[in-house]
Amino acid sequence: MDLKQYITIVENWPKEGIKFKDITTLMDNGDAYRYATDQIVEYAKEKEIDLIVGPEARGFIIGCPVAYALGVGFAPVRKPGKLPRETVKVEYGLEYGKDALTIHKDAIKPGQRVLITDDLLATGGTIEATIKLVEELGGVVAGIAFLIELTYLDGRDKLDGYDILTLMQY
Repeated sequence: MDLKQYITIVENWPKEGIKFKDITTLMDNGDAYRYATDQIVEYAKEKEIDLIVGPEARGFIIGCPVAYALGVGFAPVRKPGKLPRETVKVEYGLEYGKDALTIHKDAIKPGQRVLITDDLLATGGTIEATIKLVEELGGVVAGIAFLIELTYLDGRDKLDGYDILTLMQY
């Protein structure tokens, strides 16, 4: 299935010059959403995944159906102050300033094989921070799966040494 036909390109959003890749038109088509999910599930089976981890919010949209299909758990990665129990935090740089991500301190058991999921690989900063959280808790990043990769932003360079699946590239 050509998944690109289900992605809507929105010109000049959220600002001038950006060609936003809208995945909602993939998600609202049951066959396309199932196909994309199934592709990631097959990849995860090959990696013998114990747990799915995804950053908010689109990492949830991608990761939760994969976790369900595999019969494994899902651990959310969120902005500080959004998780109710004790967390670990990683700060990371943005183009202008810093941001941070957190995960529950008990979300990952040492040695668990983790698949990180998100909708889009752009500059790689969010996923790089998510990797640090997983590894700080003793998890093994067995793979990283995205619907879309923006190859012109070189995000893959930050993820050198990790196995990456992308279903579409722009």
